[in-house]
Amino acid sequence: MKKRDRVFAAIKHETVDHVPAYFTTHFTKDKHFDDPAVEEHLRFYEEVNPDIQKIMNENLVPYFGMIKTPDDWKCIPKLDRNSDFMRRQLEMVKKIFDRMDKDAFNIGTLHGIVASSIHPIEWHYGYEPVRELLCAHLREKKEPVLDAMKRIAEGLCDLARAYMEIGLDGILYASLGGERHYFTDEEFEEYIAPLDKLILQTAKEAGGHNILHMCKQNVNFDRYQSYKGLYEISNWGVYEAHLSLTEGRACFPDGAVLGGLSNQPDSVLCQGSREEIEQEIDKVLAEVGREGFILGTDCTIPTGVSYRQMRIATDYLKRV
Repeated sequence: MKKRDRVFAAIKHETVDHVPAYFTTHFTKDKHFDDPAVEEHLRFYEEVNPDIQKIMNENLVPYFGMIKTPDDWKCIPKLDRNSDFMRRQLEMVKKIFDRMDKDAFNIGTLHGIVASSIHPIEWHYGYEPVRELLCAHLREKKEPVLDAMKRIAEGLCDLARAYMEIGLDGILYASLGGERHYFTDEEFEEYIAPLDKLILQTAKEAGGHNILHMCKQNVNFDRYQSYKGLYEISNWGVYEAHLSLTEGRACFPDGAVLGGLSNQPDSVLCQGSREEIEQEIDKVLAEVGREGFILGTDCTIPTGVSYRQMRIATDYLKRV
């Protein structure tokens, strides 16, 4: 089977010749952008040989002005594919797509509405404080904050459409906001879910096949039950959020589930021997089986992990 066909078979719970694999890593900062990023993506695909090839996105929503009060969110302008950061991302994606294996299942990274809303000022506040600030501002005076988030979401919709026009098969939608210690269930349903679903629906209508990625700790996965029909593959923190593959499959029965391995720096995949990695994969397959499943990790593999570690896993899947 071709890689792309293997992934679609997994989505449909059809028999595959072997379980498909998806691995992705953060490249070093000197290979985040432009031609250095293009060359490193292609080297990664060649050396790891995954069935799903994801294009990273370090071109984040930029700083437009300091945000200290809810009204300060008015500084966020209308965004679309002509915005500098999106244009730079799309130029890189086009260069990679022109040279990447078209027989693979090729996707682009799309940072979700929560991540994209905090990116402009995360450098100033820090990751945890800026998350808390977003919640506080929505509770204090939601209108200007939500208006800004809607403008960001409209830009992300245009980015999703542009990805599909280039020829990608879909997106990995990195959703945040499901953590219980930030938004309440009611706040998530009012502020986050409508914009998440707008972006996912836009990607789907453009011909994309979506991976719903739900990372971080303390996630209430019930919040994502209304997302059914908007994704073909689901991925979450098996080790980070302590929801097993079996439990997650019950939560997300549609399409394929993706994961099984830890991405932590001291994990078997990142540090283990060939034998240890193969044994870990055996455990995962014994739990979840070979149909409707894609082997991967909770989240992105840290910078600096040898590509050889991931290649051990992709090669082993061909033999089991």
